[in-house]
Amino acid sequence: MNISIHGDGIKISEALDNYTRAKVDKLDRYLPNISNVGVELSIIRTHRGADLAIAQITVQHARGAILRAEEKMNIENRDTIRFAINKAVDKLHRQIDRFKSKRKSKNQKVRDKYRATVAELNLAEDLPSSVADEAEEADASAEIYRRKQVEMMPMNEEEAIEQLELLDHNFYMFMNAESERINVLYRRDSGGYGILIPW
Repeated sequence: MNISIHGDGIKISEALDNYTRAKVDKLDRYLPNISNVGVELSIIRTHRGADLAIAQITVQHARGAILRAEEKMNIENRDTIRFAINKAVDKLHRQIDRFKSKRKSKNQKVRDKYRATVAELNLAEDLPSSVADEAEEADASAEIYRRKQVEMMPMNEEEAIEQLELLDHNFYMFMNAESERINVLYRRDSGGYGILIPW
């Protein structure tokens, strides 16, 4: 498992690097065949309220699935970034639990690309019984703090829904394998999903 740690507005000391690696290295016990783990730690200086410590962890499974968790916390002391890392890892435990679950699909055409295999389930240890489920939302700002480049893997709509659920996001941009165009899948407030199709 390859682990990369990057800092934005924060120096990644040897102690912080070791702490972060010790936390994310254990993920492989709960989900075998993780190929890459990317950790982005950042400190955001806000004009309103307290500054923010942000920990985002992205896990890439060998079969292509991506799991991601982010935690934002108001900075109270120098250990806040460590607390953010811990909470992001707890969120990833829930993502791994979802990935490992063997939910039946209503559509038999959906491939098991984003589900753990029986062999992986047999190798994996049980997740900790208690995982914190609290996250505080930071005030939204008009400034753009981050730009990301994403790899566009062709997939059908059912696969995009599965990936959206794994990431626990409200939307997911993907390359539609049938139309060969970029689509945006989103979760509707009234339930179900919608797709934005450019024309």
